[in-house]
Amino acid sequence: MATDISARSTDPAGYAAPTEPSPGSRGSDYAALSREVKRSGLLKRRPGYYSVKIGANLLLLAAGWTAFALIGPSWWQMVTAAFLAVMFTQTGFIGHDAGHHQISGSKRVNNLLGRVHADLLIGLSYGWWISKHNRHHSHPNHVDRDPDIADGAIAFTQDHARVRSGAYAWLARHQAWLFFPMLLLEGLALHVAGVRALLERTGARTSRRTKAAEAGMLTAHLGGYLGAVFWVLPPLQAVCFVAVHQGLFGLYMGCSFAPNHKGMPMFAKDDKIDFLRRQVLTSRNIRGRRLTDFMLGGLNYQIEHHLFPSMPRPSLRHAQELVRTFCARHDIAYHETGLFRSYAQVLQHLHAVGGPLRLRPELEY
Repeated sequence: MATDISARSTDPAGYAAPTEPSPGSRGSDYAALSREVKRSGLLKRRPGYYSVKIGANLLLLAAGWTAFALIGPSWWQMVTAAFLAVMFTQTGFIGHDAGHHQISGSKRVNNLLGRVHADLLIGLSYGWWISKHNRHHSHPNHVDRDPDIADGAIAFTQDHARVRSGAYAWLARHQAWLFFPMLLLEGLALHVAGVRALLERTGARTSRRTKAAEAGMLTAHLGGYLGAVFWVLPPLQAVCFVAVHQGLFGLYMGCSFAPNHKGMPMFAKDDKIDFLRRQVLTSRNIRGRRLTDFMLGGLNYQIEHHLFPSMPRPSLRHAQELVRTFCARHDIAYHETGLFRSYAQVLQHLHAVGGPLRLRPELEY
């Protein structure tokens, strides 16, 4: 349900880049927090960290494909598919960081790294993702503004669920049970959405040169990926490899992003709320240590990431206590929970959304 919160918005008009906004007036809460963070030096780039991170990731990705070539026709390739699913997701995390300008102070360098990691290495449209993700960061969990909670296969609001009928009504009614199985199709959905957006793009905001470069990288990835798989493996094993690889890739991606906002407070399109509270109240952090940081690509510090999107990934851990203390001082709810508890909260929300349909099963027919 939407919550009425009236406060003067400090969110700057025209949020168009994947970076934190200007603090606004010097008296705003976000401005005060921003000054504290800047004094701490946590917004400084970490070139050493990202050089090692990118280099190690590329080596592991190359090792996976080398193992694939050396193993040859074998059902053991399903293990390789699982490993490459992990590496594709880790590569996607680096593309995410590049998209938020966390890696370099140069927009050109960030965009180059983003396109190589997204378009060429894993076959996802970087341009499409940037457009979608910027809108999410600008209005997280705002109905009709956040594309991540738009009505689709999953209904995220009861209003979306109530208007469904037929197979879509059945899907919404059982979506809590079907959520994780459906994530197995997320990788395919991301590939299709990116290609579709690239084909439909008119060029108003994207030059023909950029569009052609992205299309070329996506084509090179698709051709190289399918060509390698069907060249090395017999047809049945090749199909199974693609299904396992893409299914686990989608599952891992979905399980990494799902805890961030699903089941957190949602706002109606016209609700007014300042930037600081908009980002904190709609986000959920995940407790954990270094392994959690690695497996979730730093997205477990979702509150800090949404407040300061260009903060380098390794600095988010250090910013947490500063942000948490600031929120406590200003009576702003700061939500943090364990990973499995976060999934339970997501499923509880999806189950509640489908409640009206369980009271009216005739809508399924």
